Amino acid sequence: DRAQQWAVVEDAGRLRDALGVALPVGIPEVFTEPVPDPLGDLVRRHARTHGPFTAADVAARLGLGVAVVLQTLERLEGARLVVRGRLRPESIGGTGDDWCDAEVLRVLRRRSLAALRAEVEPVPAETLGVFLPRWQGLGALRGTDGLLRVVEQLSGAAVPASALETLVLPSRVTDYTPTMLDELTTTGEVVWCGHAALPGSGGGDGLVSLHLAEWAPLTLPDPGPAPEAGLHATLLDLLDGSGGYFLPRLAERAGADVRPTLEALWDLVWSGHVTNDGLGSLRARLGAGGGAHRAPRAPARARPVGRGRFAGLRPPVSPDTTLRGGAGRWSALPAREADPTRRAHALARVLLDRHGVLTRAVAPAEGVAGSFRAVYRVLSELEATGAARRGYFVEHLGGSQFALPGAVDQLRTDGQDRERALEAAAARGLRRAPGGGLAPAPGDPMLDDPVLDDPVPGGTRPARGGPRPGAVLLAATDPANPYGAALPWPARPSAVGPGAATTPTVAAHSGGGAAPTDRAVTGADTSRGHRPGRKAGAVVVLSDGDLALYVERGGRSVLSFVDGPRLAEASAELVRAVRAGRLGKVVVQRVDGVEALAGAGTTATSADDAVRALLDAGFRATPRGLRAA
Repeated sequence: DRAQQWAVVEDAGRLRDALGVALPVGIPEVFTEPVPDPLGDLVRRHARTHGPFTAADVAARLGLGVAVVLQTLERLEGARLVVRGRLRPESIGGTGDDWCDAEVLRVLRRRSLAALRAEVEPVPAETLGVFLPRWQGLGALRGTDGLLRVVEQLSGAAVPASALETLVLPSRVTDYTPTMLDELTTTGEVVWCGHAALPGSGGGDGLVSLHLAEWAPLTLPDPGPAPEAGLHATLLDLLDGSGGYFLPRLAERAGADVRPTLEALWDLVWSGHVTNDGLGSLRARLGAGGGAHRAPRAPARARPVGRGRFAGLRPPVSPDTTLRGGAGRWSALPAREADPTRRAHALARVLLDRHGVLTRAVAPAEGVAGSFRAVYRVLSELEATGAARRGYFVEHLGGSQFALPGAVDQLRTDGQDRERALEAAAARGLRRAPGGGLAPAPGDPMLDDPVLDDPVPGGTRPARGGPRPGAVLLAATDPANPYGAALPWPARPSAVGPGAATTPTVAAHSGGGAAPTDRAVTGADTSRGHRPGRKAGAVVVLSDGDLALYVERGGRSVLSFVDGPRLAEASAELVRAVRAGRLGKVVVQRVDGVEALAGAGTTATSADDAVRALLDAGFRATPRGLRAA
């Protein structure tokens, strides 16, 4: 027996015409007049007063066949009054064919997003120093497949060419060799693009980015103005639409000597018009000096192209054909995608994939400050579709933060790892060492800490209580370094020297106008021009997410931001990088704004602590300064 049901009298006519209900005597005629769509009204009322439902649910409630209800729902769907799809997970009764009123679904989505935002407690800003290196897979990838993943994640990120194969790629792909990247570029899977030549490098070093060839039209930066006349315009016309040329043939077609042709090609490279099918020309251009990041490289061997059994059948080969940086096949970069909407979508997805947690603060460092408004609109759409989440994930970075769902969970985990590491360091029973530094008390287990003695870069052994972030060395311009981008440069523990400035400043990038700018240096020591910045040639050492050391190009100046065992660990990581050949020769002349050898060990200053840490880690005093041995 069916249960007795009640209805408002205003529905008398709908119930009679839609369901065949016999009406009781005495209902006023005004309530029994016919309506245009009685069954549609009843079904839509059910939709407006329920969450996602199935056609069978409505059929059971109204006592109708499922086919009749389904036909009515499809009619309402055509009028955009209800929506259909996989609206509920199977765990709560979802069938993959649910229906819901359009307005009810919008309310549910707004409330669900609000609940997701409210459940995330923000982590300290310094957690990004742990999260970003892990998110970008530092030390976790191997082989060509791993390198492809790195290229995908770093698509469009401009880094100094001298740091690309010495710091950026080897830090992510543990078995990286230059032949791996050559394989990907010569087979056409990866292309590289120049952004700008770096001042002071003699035109040999510059900012470059890698791109997956399939998506290059969407991720390549806008090129500089196209030349209208002269050799540059002739070369660009020859390369556009062609499969590429080797340097001698290109010079011959252009009617120019090889030397000016090569210089014009590199001008077109740095303006974003031309590329090469390999990295050999770029490596040769850097030369044995290594560019801004002076890691030693084997000099490229120049081969005159005219040698061979038929050399006597053509005019003598000019010595210009042996110029460095001219090897490989030169070609024009792919045409950029003309649709700004598609480019904005691609940029938003690349930035979100690269950073995991994306804020407006990274826009200047990524060189997209002028287009971030379009990126923001795309991120909002991704949130509406569930592909991204918006909330307050990291302290002090504003409320408009977007993150991938998996990044939020990892950010929490990394915050907990960092907190445990800091608590363990605070509980180690440190005592004040002679001269003001911090040292472990006698018998303290820190003296035998395996992390400090770990020969693996980054201190990858687990510490007590769980995995410890440890020390990580990065190029200052590496996208995995949050300082100067998402985070401002931190204040040093103490200012050095009279008149040390404490007002915020902005560090200039040595990459010229095309390079990103830094976030403000909050309270950093700016005396005598020593201040951190995302400069080509500089490196940073992060310790448990905090900035520990900032090393200027060639090690001329070192700034310390931590003390005690973390300073010792960061110094040891710096020495490991030098000994591994990743930084080349490093001679430290100034530490925290003072001469490295001036009164070392005689005063209780932060510079004295840093000098002692460097000496203990393996630096040796020389007449020029402290040199890593």
